[in-house]
Amino acid sequence: MTTGVLVLNATFEPINVIQLHRAVCLVVQEKADIVEHVDGRTFRSADTEIPCPSVVKLRYFVKVPWKRRRPAVTNRNVLGRDNGTCAYCGKDATTVDHIHPRARGGENTWMNVVAACSPCNSKKSDLTLDELGWELLYQPTIPADKTWLVVGWAEREQQSKYLLNVT
Repeated sequence: MTTGVLVLNATFEPINVIQLHRAVCLVVQEKADIVEHVDGRTFRSADTEIPCPSVVKLRYFVKVPWKRRRPAVTNRNVLGRDNGTCAYCGKDATTVDHIHPRARGGENTWMNVVAACSPCNSKKSDLTLDELGWELLYQPTIPADKTWLVVGWAEREQQSKYLLNVT
C-alpha cells in the first residue's frame, strides 16, 4: 500500500511527500504527470483510469523557498536517522530515548535523542548513562537540510533514484 507520493519539481528535484489522494488530484487537474506508479493498482471513474502514483512530477517549475531549518525531532525521523538500531545494545530499535532524561532537564533535540529498543529504554528509565555505566554505540547527529524528505523512502526502489542528490 502506498502511504505517500514523492513530488518532483519540473526539474526532477524532490520537493515534498504528499498523500495519495492529493497526488491523484494533481494528475487529474493536469498539474502533474505520473513518473512512477504502483503495478496492478489503478483509480477508475466512468471515463478515466489512472495508475496509482508513487512519484509525480509537476508540469511547471515551482520556486520552493528552502529555509535553513532542521527536520522535526519525531520518533519516525529519529528511527530513520539511526537506521532503526538501538544506540545502547545495537539491536532493532522500536522507540526513542533521551540521553539526558527530560525528567532531569534534558531537551528534545537531535543531539539528545537516540533510537532504542524497548528493553534498553525501560532499563535506562530516567537515569543517566554515567549512572548506568553505559556508553553510546554511535553519536547522534543533526540531519542535513531536506533529510526529512528522504527518511522512510530510501528503501523504496522506485523513489530512491530521485533522492540521490538530496542534501
